[in-house]
Amino acid sequence: MYFGPGWWLLVPGMLLMFWAQTQIKSTYGRYSQVASSLGVTGAQAARQILDNNGLRDIAVEAVPGELSDHYDPSAKTVRLSEGNFYSTSVAAVAVAAHECGHALQDAKGYWPMNVRAALVPVANIGSSVGPMLVMAGIFFSSFSFLVNIGILLFAAAFLFHVVTLPVEFDASSRALKLVDGEMLQGEENQGARKVLTAAAWTYVATTLYSLLQLGQLLMLRNNR
Repeated sequence: MYFGPGWWLLVPGMLLMFWAQTQIKSTYGRYSQVASSLGVTGAQAARQILDNNGLRDIAVEAVPGELSDHYDPSAKTVRLSEGNFYSTSVAAVAVAAHECGHALQDAKGYWPMNVRAALVPVANIGSSVGPMLVMAGIFFSSFSFLVNIGILLFAAAFLFHVVTLPVEFDASSRALKLVDGEMLQGEENQGARKVLTAAAWTYVATTLYSLLQLGQLLMLRNNR
């Protein structure tokens, strides 16, 4: 956050991000205490989903941390946080299925996922270096060209967040279909939906905050 013209633009984004983080923590915490009736662990759910879809070559591993779950396309591995790997909770099964949803996207060449992967290098640079270049260009008039370079780099980071939305929504949609009746039953499916919906809001909040940051950088450029 940079204080100056347009700083107030970021306030709604920060509030939404705070709300989204609160939602995922409370929802995940609630359903991590609800055991699935079939007693399937996150690891077992992931393995079953992958095997049923012909992805036996994709490994399932436990990693330390809370909500550190992710799919690594380069290593062809679904990594689940230790809590979800060993747990039989509704939340664990939902999260495991979501990460398997990413594995299915990768196997089927889901194009938004490929676009997101291509944007990762420039997005990492743009999110950190972009704002610094803008500020440098503003403070040092002889280097004013840095402002536009910084904005372009940050715009790439914003595009990364935009593309992330369909990738995450699609993975959750796949997950809910995969677990329904197979690993979760009755109201357990509603619990899984709530967990994945709460997680989705964190991506929505991050994207909105990135858009507001871009707006602030543009305002700083126009008022320099």
